[in-house]
Amino acid sequence: MAEYVNIHTHRPAGRGIELRAKGVHPWDAEREDTATLGQRLGDAQAVGETGLDFACGVAREAQTAALRAQLRLACERGLPVVLHCVRAFEPLMRELAACPPPAAIFHGFIGSPEQARQAVAKGYYLSFGERTFASRKTLEALREVPSDRLFFETDDSPAAIETIYARAAEVRRTTVEELRRATAENYRRLFGEK
Repeated sequence: MAEYVNIHTHRPAGRGIELRAKGVHPWDAEREDTATLGQRLGDAQAVGETGLDFACGVAREAQTAALRAQLRLACERGLPVVLHCVRAFEPLMRELAACPPPAAIFHGFIGSPEQARQAVAKGYYLSFGERTFASRKTLEALREVPSDRLFFETDDSPAAIETIYARAAEVRRTTVEELRRATAENYRRLFGEK
């Protein structure tokens, strides 16, 4: 039986597989130094969460500069990026095209099926969490995303990862075990572990 992969959590539970990532969040782009991030990566498996959030009060120029620095670092280190994207899908896709990371995971994906198709067409992964279940368009995207581009997460929700998988299995009309197998394989493909 495959373990549960929780690709992005702010509340590590020590159960299953929890990705270790380090980065400068778009909300912190004006006050955190990206220049020293490479020295602070430690045992991080990915750079992130980084990205763009055009709904917050942080200057877009600062967010873009921090994102670009982290994409370069990810390329230099051969690490995937974990992406935060709020009201900035097209600009973020342009930045990814300009400096393609080894792999990218859109964490907490809240978007349309068309945006999901665009991301998957570029080879990116989508991770779904608690907020997925409040959006009809995102539920449709969850149904459509191929299993080999899929992850789940708890992010900052108190929900257990097992609950997220159970709800997603119902939406996708599959079994929890099938989702566990698929995400474990995706994790192995990206990180070569477990």
